[in-house]
Amino acid sequence: MSEKRVKKVVLAYSGGLDTSIILKWLQITYGCEVVTFTADLGQGEELGPARDKALLLGIKPENIFIEDLREEFVRDYVFPMFRANAAYEGVYLLGTSIARPLIAKKLIEIAEKLGADAVSHGATGKGNDQVRFELTAYALKPEVVVIAPWREWDLRSREQLIAFAEQHQIPIAKDKRGEAPFSVDANLLHASSEGKVLEDPAQEVPDYVYSRTISPEDAPDKPTYITVDFETGDATAIDGVKLSPASLLAKLNDLGRDNGIGRLDLVENRFVGMKSRGMYETPGGTILSVAHRAIESITLDRGAAHLKDQIMPQYAELIYNGFWFSPEREMLQALIDKSQEFVAGQVRLKLYKGGVHLVGRSSPYSLYDQDLVTFEEGAVAYDHRDAAGFIRLNALRLRTLGQRKKKLGL
Repeated sequence: MSEKRVKKVVLAYSGGLDTSIILKWLQITYGCEVVTFTADLGQGEELGPARDKALLLGIKPENIFIEDLREEFVRDYVFPMFRANAAYEGVYLLGTSIARPLIAKKLIEIAEKLGADAVSHGATGKGNDQVRFELTAYALKPEVVVIAPWREWDLRSREQLIAFAEQHQIPIAKDKRGEAPFSVDANLLHASSEGKVLEDPAQEVPDYVYSRTISPEDAPDKPTYITVDFETGDATAIDGVKLSPASLLAKLNDLGRDNGIGRLDLVENRFVGMKSRGMYETPGGTILSVAHRAIESITLDRGAAHLKDQIMPQYAELIYNGFWFSPEREMLQALIDKSQEFVAGQVRLKLYKGGVHLVGRSSPYSLYDQDLVTFEEGAVAYDHRDAAGFIRLNALRLRTLGQRKKKLGL
């Protein structure tokens, strides 16, 4: 427990068993007033029950906050990240990681509004989310007290949690009376599943774990063709229909789901030091990632494109580790956003049985010059004879090194 006396705490509240227990535990352990915040990030769950449960647990109506953050989430967090083509360890599209700074930011905003001196979350002491929540909280409100019950209480098993709930008349869903087969986190960008039946990386993910995609084997035998339009690096339309950021991602999710796109079975390196196995479903994000790289391929200069690829792993790691509000992430973002000024045009894709296949791209700012690249007689701007001098100059140091080796008999 913090040595500082806590009078009011804002809790990131889902309405589920764990955060409901945390709510009651905060009231008992800290004797403080609890404010609940529930974020709608497109997780696909009804949020009304979260309000009802908070009321049932004694939270005043004016201390219950439920906010639809879907547009802000995609516009201000997902899209900036996708401008960077960010993928942690080369493959993970950071669906959970990118949601945490927004949730924590809202916790701090509510704390400031209500004069709360603490915030609380339900992340465990083994995972990355505790780091992400708390780094954001301290960046935005340095003096805030963060209460992480999983690092403080002595409730160590599902049975103990249920016993605590029953003791304090906390409603328990029937399927929560046993051990959950796996843990799920979801938002508009992805769904992630980990733990229990997924903990052995040698075993195939059971079919019942998947919630956002159909099996590629069950996807239609006929491919689906779509176009995605871009402006300054952000997707703006599908098949010529302009959509808001959240609506566009939701539409891509539907297309990805129906074609079995976006499944990833990953063993990753957590920031806290251990490896973990998770199953990620990112149907719309997978399509968006392919489309964005495609439009960049004809609109970005080679130097800019290669520089982006060099900094991407560092940028992705900053997000994964919880440093969204760090100066280095913001500096990299400025560089990335500068590169997107002319990343505009249309990409045509074929979606088929789990695959996203690029079939065409065009842009009014395209750097692709067919006259220059053609094997036929093309523009006079390129003289084949110029290549000889270009090669000789680039070979100069290699020839010098070769002469030294020959002289030394190496």
